Amino acid sequence: MALLDLAATADVRLSPAPVGQGRSSARHAPSRAAQPDPGQPSLAGVLRRLGTNLLVACVVPAVVFYSLFVAFGIWPAILSALAWSYGATAYRALTRRRASGLLLLTAAVLSVRTVIALLSHSTFVYFIQPVLTDALIGTAFLLSVFTARPVVARLAGDFYPLTDEQRARPALQRLFRRLTLLWALALLAKAAAMFALLQTQPLGTFLLAKSISIPLTNATCIVVTVLAATATARREGLLPRRTAILPAWALRTSRATS
Repeated sequence: MALLDLAATADVRLSPAPVGQGRSSARHAPSRAAQPDPGQPSLAGVLRRLGTNLLVACVVPAVVFYSLFVAFGIWPAILSALAWSYGATAYRALTRRRASGLLLLTAAVLSVRTVIALLSHSTFVYFIQPVLTDALIGTAFLLSVFTARPVVARLAGDFYPLTDEQRARPALQRLFRRLTLLWALALLAKAAAMFALLQTQPLGTFLLAKSISIPLTNATCIVVTVLAATATARREGLLPRRTAILPAWALRTSRATS
């Protein structure tokens, strides 16, 4: 339960509000796009929230699955990974905390894969499930690009508390669409590549290629997403600029050493 509490307590730290500013300083204050709202979270808080949600929704189910697969076989692994996702979701509901969209998506995907696995005992059918899942999710991401609220826009609240006004900003709308398109293309490319390998390569070669290419692709997309979102958030005043961070760090350092 301590791990699940992490997701609830990984709230972003708020920057202290400015005190003692007179009218003259207010007249010369930078625009909203240049200076972040004092109530907005820090970059470290956003990354901590992102890491916690990924840990609960993705990393732990994967570790549970592979650990139990090695120790007890395929069926305990499948059911245990699904049980973790359901348990994490139920814990959030019982404690009246909102489950992240990523956790709900993981539970839904694992539910479909488990039902198919229970209805079929074919090795090919089992390993084709992630391929079909990537293809379906990638298609959903791609179609949502043409809607008023792309998938990334729906998931953004899990990692950064956005108001309706902030979500409606043109720069953020462009960011959401571009990142949704990025993930859609990555998912569809993974599905196509894994399907080709599954059809043409021995199972050992397929598993080796999958264990290398999938984490590498996911890590690349995550890095691009974080960098693009950070740059946009700084331009929009949702995160402090580097020029604002460095003077504050230097001031704290000088005070500590004086």
